[in-house]
Amino acid sequence: MIQKTVDRIKVGISQCLLGKSVRYDGGHSHDLFLTETLGQFFEYVPVCPEVECGMSIPRESMRLVGDVGNPKLMTTKSCIDKTPMMEKWITQKLKILETEDLCGFIFKNKSPSSGLYKIKVYGEDGQIKSNDGVGLFAKAFTKHFQRVPVEDSGRLHDPKLRENFIENIFTLKRWRDFMSGPKTIGSLVDFHTKNKLLILSHSEKIYRQMGKLVAESKSIERNTLLDRYETLLLDALRLLTTNKKNINVLQHMMGYFKRELDSTEKAELLTSFENYGLGYVPLIVPITLIKHYVLKYNDQYLNNQTYLNPHPIELKLRNYY
Repeated sequence: MIQKTVDRIKVGISQCLLGKSVRYDGGHSHDLFLTETLGQFFEYVPVCPEVECGMSIPRESMRLVGDVGNPKLMTTKSCIDKTPMMEKWITQKLKILETEDLCGFIFKNKSPSSGLYKIKVYGEDGQIKSNDGVGLFAKAFTKHFQRVPVEDSGRLHDPKLRENFIENIFTLKRWRDFMSGPKTIGSLVDFHTKNKLLILSHSEKIYRQMGKLVAESKSIERNTLLDRYETLLLDALRLLTTNKKNINVLQHMMGYFKRELDSTEKAELLTSFENYGLGYVPLIVPITLIKHYVLKYNDQYLNNQTYLNPHPIELKLRNYY
């Protein structure tokens, strides 16, 4: 299956990650992978909460202070409460972002406004109270856009988290494209059929639930059906794949042409599965071999599976061990 050219996908991003000098100290946090590699496929919608809500460049640094569940955004030295101006801007910004059709958002790690995970929250005495805070804008965004994949720029250095996040984005874009069409039962069955093995690689339990839902689709009100399907799809994708899950899918695929394989070909495939399971080779090795046999034996069902090409090969997301 040849990788098709895709339209650039709209993804929100903390502006400093694009190399824009908007940080409190007048600097930036340019991430070359995000701009030069992912930038080939993503159309970024930059956001800088501090600057957009009216703060200057440079400016006094800030931190979260008070209750961990509902902290204030305070300047570090002068202790000025910037929460009201930030919250006013957030309310307006979320409405604007509703029009962008975002398929994902990349937040700046460690930021008191944009950090997703493990943001320090200080007590009134200046001592660290918790390391489990969430930036004000990041918290509001994830609550408002619950079905949009989000990630922390720091966590994207983890190969598995990076692949999962990007796979989420491309899958959501394919779903959005489906939703922009006729949305017939037949088109839903076609979408589900093409994405079956991708879903299975994330969750066998949800894979079975989705299969049952599609099988009963004619008896379910259309909007309810599509909403349930989307919920299950995104729930599945949030679960990370593992070597064990991927091997299950690879063995499943092998079953489609096991009668055509001779003993040498079978042994070669099984050895590639084993070596991947042991961590000796990356996933791209058995995937490439599977693709070879899919084309050799002309299996159209497998040839149409997005699992074999869930994202552009140029991203090399399946090359890690």
